[in-house]
Amino acid sequence: MITGAIKNKVDKIWTDIWAGGITNPLTVIEQLTYLMFIRSLDEKELEAEELENLSGEKIGKIFPQSSVGQSMRWSKFKNADPRTIFDIVSQRVFPAIKNLKYGQLPDFDERGELVEVESREGQPDESNTAFARYMSDAMFLIPTPQVLQKIITGLDDLYEHDIAELDMQGDLYEYMLGKLAAAGQNGQFRTPKHIREMMVDLLRPTPDDLICDPACGTAGFLVSSAEFIRAHYEDTMTSKQWERFAGPMFTGFDTDRTMLRISAMNLTLHSIGHPEVDYRDSVSKQNQIRNKFTVCLANPPFKGTVDAESINDDLKAVTNTKKTELLFLALFLRMLKNGGRCACIVPDGVLFGSSKAHKSIRRELVENHQLRAVISMPSGVFKPYAGVSTAVLVFTKTGAGGTENVWFYDMKADGFSLDDKRGETQENDIPDIIRRFHNLDGEAGRQRTEQSFLVPKAEIAGNDYDLSINKYKKVEYVPVEYPPTGEILDELERMEEGIMAGLAELRGMV
Repeated sequence: MITGAIKNKVDKIWTDIWAGGITNPLTVIEQLTYLMFIRSLDEKELEAEELENLSGEKIGKIFPQSSVGQSMRWSKFKNADPRTIFDIVSQRVFPAIKNLKYGQLPDFDERGELVEVESREGQPDESNTAFARYMSDAMFLIPTPQVLQKIITGLDDLYEHDIAELDMQGDLYEYMLGKLAAAGQNGQFRTPKHIREMMVDLLRPTPDDLICDPACGTAGFLVSSAEFIRAHYEDTMTSKQWERFAGPMFTGFDTDRTMLRISAMNLTLHSIGHPEVDYRDSVSKQNQIRNKFTVCLANPPFKGTVDAESINDDLKAVTNTKKTELLFLALFLRMLKNGGRCACIVPDGVLFGSSKAHKSIRRELVENHQLRAVISMPSGVFKPYAGVSTAVLVFTKTGAGGTENVWFYDMKADGFSLDDKRGETQENDIPDIIRRFHNLDGEAGRQRTEQSFLVPKAEIAGNDYDLSINKYKKVEYVPVEYPPTGEILDELERMEEGIMAGLAELRGMV
C-alpha cells in the first residue's frame, strides 16, 4: 500500500522533472520508467553475483566486465558528480539498454561505439522482444545533469527506505500511472487498479490460460492477471507454466508506441520479460486472430469511430457499425476460443442503444453465447478522467447459446468517493460482487428491489435485448403516513394564532 510519505516523495520527484521542462505526464512516466528499469538491471546483477559467490558456479552477467561496462551499473554511478552521471546514463546506459540482447548489455570499444553482443547458451535472443522493439525509437529526455541527479537520488531513497519489497514496486508504478489524468482523443483512459482486480477476480485466470487485452494501454489488465496468478498458484506452478508466464501467456495490442513502451516496461518490472505486446489496430483488417485466447480483459476506447474501409469484415457481420465500443465486443467473441471468458467495460449506451448495431451485438451475446453478468458502475468510478457511466459485461464464448439467466448488480460504491478526489471510503460493494458472482445459485430468490438479481433470458429478449438494470429493477416505494386533514388544519390554526400573538406583542413594544 502506497502511504502518504511515499506519495510525497514521488510527487517531489515529479515536481523536479516538471521544473526541468518536461510537463507531459506520459513523458514523465516514460523517463522514470527507463531509470527504474536501469536500476532493476543492477539489482538482478547483484543477486546473480551473490548466488555465484554462494554456489561457486559461474553465472552469466548482464553488464560487461570491462571498466566501461561496470560503470553503467546504478550502484556504481549513483553517487558520482552530476555531470558524470549524466554522461554515463545518456551516452552509455541508455544506448545500451536499447540494445539489450541475450540477457546482456553491449560493451563499448575505444572509440565509444557499441560492440555487438554475442549469443550465449541458454539465453533467448531478446532483440525481438516487445521491450527491444519499442525501445528502438525511445529518447532520453532528461534535460540537465542536476535534474537527473535529483531523480536518481529520489528514486534511490524510495527503493532503499520505502519500497524494498518487490510487490511495492508495482504499487509505486500504479501510483505514477494514476497521474495520467487526461483521457485520450478516442475516449481511452486508465482503468483504476481496484476495478481491474475486481474484473480479474470475476474470471479467475489460471496458469493454463492465454490472456489478451486488445486495447492494452499501460498493460494494467495483464499485470493484474499476472498478480492474481502469482497469488493463487505460485507454489504449485510447473516449470513449463513458469515459461509461459514469462511471456506467451500475456498478449496486448495498442496503436500508441509510447503506450507500448510503457506496457513493455510495466510488464518487465512485474517479471514478465517476453510478453506479446504489439502495435496493432485490433478492429482493423490488420488483426486476423481468431479462436486463440481463453481470457479477454479490456476497457476498450469509447466514443471512438474508425475508418469503415479498415474495419475487419467479420466484425461488421456481427455488428455493422463504426463505433469502437461495439466492434470490440464482436472482436472479443472472435478472438476467444470456445469456452473462453471475457470481462470488459462498456459505456451505458451499449446496454440500451436502440440502433440496429446495438441490438445485434446484444442479441449475439444473449442468444449465441452465454451472457453471465451485467454490473452497472456509478459514474464517478473513472473520475477525474471522465464522468461517463459504465458497466462491466461478463460472458463466455460458446457459439451455441447457453444464456439462461443474466445476473444484474447495481454497484453503488467502490471503496472510494465518487468525486474528483477519489478518497478512500468504508462503503465498498466489490467484495459483495465477487462473492455473489461466484455463488449465483444463491441469487435465485433475490427480489428485483434488491441490489442484485437474476433476469431470465426470455424477458431480456422480449425487451429488445435491453441490458440496462433500470429496465428490470423495481423501486420499492415506502408509503408515508400523514395525519388526517382536520388535524393538519388545527395545527395550522394554532401556528397562526401564535404568530398573531407574537405580532401583537411586538406592536405593544413599539
